[in-house]
Amino acid sequence: MKFIVSSTYLLKQLQILGGVINNSNTLPILDNFLFELDNSALTISASDLETTMSTKLGVESNDSGSVAVPARLLLDTLKTFPEQPLTFVVGDNNAIEISSNHGKYGLAYADGNEFPKAVTLEDPNTTTLEGDVLATAISKTIFAAGNDDLRPVMSGVFFQFSQDNLTFVATDAHKLVKYTREDLSADQVAEFIMPKKPLTLLKNVLAGSEENVTIEYNESNAKFTFDNTVLVCRLIDGKYPNYEAVIPKENPNKLSIDRTQFLNSVKRVSIFSNKTTHQIRLKIAGAELNISAEDIDYSNKAEERLTCDYQGDDMQIGFNSRFLTEMLNNLTSDDVQLEMSLPNRAGILTPVDGLDEGEKVTMLVMPVMLNS
Repeated sequence: MKFIVSSTYLLKQLQILGGVINNSNTLPILDNFLFELDNSALTISASDLETTMSTKLGVESNDSGSVAVPARLLLDTLKTFPEQPLTFVVGDNNAIEISSNHGKYGLAYADGNEFPKAVTLEDPNTTTLEGDVLATAISKTIFAAGNDDLRPVMSGVFFQFSQDNLTFVATDAHKLVKYTREDLSADQVAEFIMPKKPLTLLKNVLAGSEENVTIEYNESNAKFTFDNTVLVCRLIDGKYPNYEAVIPKENPNKLSIDRTQFLNSVKRVSIFSNKTTHQIRLKIAGAELNISAEDIDYSNKAEERLTCDYQGDDMQIGFNSRFLTEMLNNLTSDDVQLEMSLPNRAGILTPVDGLDEGEKVTMLVMPVMLNS
């Protein structure tokens, strides 16, 4: 089995697939890329049993066959080459030989048949959307997903498809993000929870892409197909919490403010906050927002005053500055609105501008009890 391929083209594809491979695998075969050659089409796959990603490349060859090649060794080698054609020859001595303009390199390979096969989806539902739309939906939500192994349903992003819209939700019980596309819809109502790892891979590959992505899904697995790439992953099992129930409907106190100014102020003041609670205090009266923090243990404190547009009763509310910073960082609008009802009820953060037609973002942040 022999084929010729461009070194930079191969490296670019392998770096994407490399994101699937875990640092420590229970099965040694998972430390490899699977190369499957069928004349001039080379399919390369990587898997961690939960997620399998494969991509198809054009190469010069008339052969066919399959081998598993050590991923780390191959990536480290390819990173050092300038652009040039590389010739891969699979020998009988269990070594694959790579020939470049300057030399030859031998890697031990494993039998391709040992590599786990990707799951085939029985009777899936299908939805198609543009790559960049999916990448945006993921990046707007994934940061809010939890890391708690005891609550696996909250460690992923909830996909909710209907004939009216597509909704993506993530929460860790302290913050929640709901991203909706009202300009897109699915043929059938469907709900599933996607794990973080495959979403991160998709986000990195699809950002800025105008290619369509076909999403197929059933009870247990989802499959994303675009360009010459296929990603299949196992879904998180379980029922997603009723997120609508925690979003307060009546929020008479509305604060509008310049996002960058608010973000920078929160960042600065939070440096002086308690290192375990990260608590900052917002005190709103008239057209003035007072942001303060104090670390009593070290006698550190800070206070800033900003002008804002505020309709509502004078109020004081406490937030974890890390959550507020993450949310403000994730928005791209010039101005944001913070809606509140009571100091012990969640605040709702929404962008005032900068959204596409049909795009809606709602962010919810739980307050922290203030020590008066």
